[in-house]
Amino acid sequence: MDKLKVYILTFVLVLLGIAGGIVWAWGWTGLLRVVLLLSFLVLTLGLLFFTALTLYAESWKYGIILGVLTAISGYALYLSWVWKGLWVIGGIIIFFLALFAFGIWYISEPDLGLIDRFKSAKSLEKAGKYKQAARKYEKAGDYLKAAEMYIKLGWLESAAWAYEKAGKYSNAAEIYEQLYEKEKDTYYLKEAHEYWKKAGDMERAAKALERYAEEEPWFWEDVAKLYEELGNEEKVREAWEKALEYYKGEAQEEGVFWEDVGNIARKLGMEELAREAYGKFLEYCLEEAEEDPMWWKHVAEAYDYLGENEKAEEAREKYEEYRAKIMKANEETSKFPEEKKE
Repeated sequence: MDKLKVYILTFVLVLLGIAGGIVWAWGWTGLLRVVLLLSFLVLTLGLLFFTALTLYAESWKYGIILGVLTAISGYALYLSWVWKGLWVIGGIIIFFLALFAFGIWYISEPDLGLIDRFKSAKSLEKAGKYKQAARKYEKAGDYLKAAEMYIKLGWLESAAWAYEKAGKYSNAAEIYEQLYEKEKDTYYLKEAHEYWKKAGDMERAAKALERYAEEEPWFWEDVAKLYEELGNEEKVREAWEKALEYYKGEAQEEGVFWEDVGNIARKLGMEELAREAYGKFLEYCLEEAEEDPMWWKHVAEAYDYLGENEKAEEAREKYEEYRAKIMKANEETSKFPEEKKE
């Protein structure tokens, strides 16, 4: 048993012991009186604190309401202390429980006024209260109508969310494309791409991703692969060429990307460029292997790309030697002294 469970169990046992002692000394009535006293004391102090805080913030309306509730709770505390007016205490308890239930019900629809809560979504829509109508439609599970209301309000992201809930992914995708045109934020193109895929319209998904890649070029490779699935050879080549240009620029900064340059160049039939890129990738891997033997694995891959099988095998052997040393070291550190036999 962990410490938390021990503490909880100890606390419960202490409470039961105190309750048992009160019942033994003053009976069940005494226990009820103590419970009421403590409950109303906590409630009164809490309400008093929030009343003071609200008045300090000069929120007079809520300050007066909380002040009245504090006075009612304080009166119940007094009656519990003198043990008089039990019916009044019962009424106050019912009042606070009803108030609590009302509060839960009220905050469940924070955007609706008291009167609007009793109106139907259609009547709210007719009255031009689109925000309130949208909330009502959402609660009823009619997300298409909710989306309609959000569009009238100009709340396009909320409309897209409602269309998603309704399973109308193409509508959501169209809205994200509209949002991109309005905000020029590439995030919306990425979202449009995802929702076109969910809608099963891979052509539109590819177009959205293509527009996204124009501003975020590391996605040209994904665009190419998507057009490969669609069998659009012209678009495939165009996307791979743009991906190649992107990786050539990156490889100038970080040599590891020469591998990507080589792979894409080979895919495009540019064998001379591919060999040149693989050669630069090999140089990069050999430099890294001097510091970290793990890179012998990539050295072997680079030699494979260049068709130098013997050197590739030698590099693989060095990698396996390094790997064997690491495994042996791990085994030795995981061994514990054997327990002495009795």
